[in-house]
Amino acid sequence: MRILHTADWHLGKTLEGRSRIGEQADFLEELVQIVEEEKVDVILMAGDVYDTVNPPAQAEVLFYESLQKLSNNGKRPIAVIAGNHDNPERLTASRPLANSQKISLLGYPTMSIQTIHVPTTDEILQLASLPYPSESRLNEILSEQFDEKLLRDHYDTRIREFFHKLCTQFTDKTVNMAMSHLFVAGGNSSDSERPIEVGGAYTVVAESLPPQAQYVALGHLHRPQTIKRAKTAARYSGSPLAYSFSEAGYTKSVTIVDATPGSEATIKEVYLSSGKPLVKWKATESIQQVYQWLDERKDHDAWIDLELHVTNAMSMEEIHRIRKSHEGILHIRPIFPEMIGEQAAVKMDSIPMEEHFVNFYKKQSGGAQPEDKLIQLFLTLIKAEVEKTCGNMSTEK
Repeated sequence: MRILHTADWHLGKTLEGRSRIGEQADFLEELVQIVEEEKVDVILMAGDVYDTVNPPAQAEVLFYESLQKLSNNGKRPIAVIAGNHDNPERLTASRPLANSQKISLLGYPTMSIQTIHVPTTDEILQLASLPYPSESRLNEILSEQFDEKLLRDHYDTRIREFFHKLCTQFTDKTVNMAMSHLFVAGGNSSDSERPIEVGGAYTVVAESLPPQAQYVALGHLHRPQTIKRAKTAARYSGSPLAYSFSEAGYTKSVTIVDATPGSEATIKEVYLSSGKPLVKWKATESIQQVYQWLDERKDHDAWIDLELHVTNAMSMEEIHRIRKSHEGILHIRPIFPEMIGEQAAVKMDSIPMEEHFVNFYKKQSGGAQPEDKLIQLFLTLIKAEVEKTCGNMSTEK
């Protein structure tokens, strides 16, 4: 059977107050076209249907209408789980109607596996679904002590146990997959993702993803990426649109998975073309450089973050003129000469020591990623050196 994996639609989300519902509608029309052209048998949506727990009516209408088209009136099963942005009760309120269209809406974690009959192939998909598993949604306390490492270890253990119990219901004669909305350690994040962990507490290591599954469909991270060190094929499909300027330049896609019972799944990306790109302009010459770009209609159908290097403060007339010339310009940030050195110093200070080490390692090794054990060893040595230095300073005093 052929499965399409998507996630993180964030319907109703705005960008600096600008509505993106039109772009989201374009994406969903493109998705309908993709499932038809790719002859998709099942669709998995791994959470964050909406951007808020109380989405606008327009976003809900778009969701319901799109699911009806995607399901082809019940001929194509769809499984949707709640993400950290979704209200589980609100997402599943239409379950009685959705079930009649072969659409499964799951809000809270449950120990029951989803058995999905796929009419186009006459096969069964066993889906171990785990909607966003916070402590409150799991309805349990993972640790009585507010200790970050202890909570993280307990959380990771609990998620591993959840998957293990769900996957015991797999069979040799079915296609067996898992789906969840969570943060896997080592994934590349962006600014538009609302943190789901407290200081890293709600984090799962890649090795805890279920090895019994032929594929693990993940939601939460907005950059499409395959999880390394996982014992099975596991992937974030990413968001369909760029939702922050930290995602500028990301190529957006959905993931297609082909699987048969007892065999290794094959994966491919199908790239998306809908949605306006998010672009950063850096005008280092003068304001005339910006006017030249505007005359050239550069990035005329994009959202723009403009960094403008100037020697004197800009007048309100100049700011209004630029904004009027391009409705997609969201930010205009003047950069004065004295700010450049300060920015560089702040940027270096704000980078965590761990990130400095990873960047250094990649540079020295030609792009290789250091193992977690090596990173932890480095941080341990740094901590010991700091404590030693502080101890010597105390002795000298």
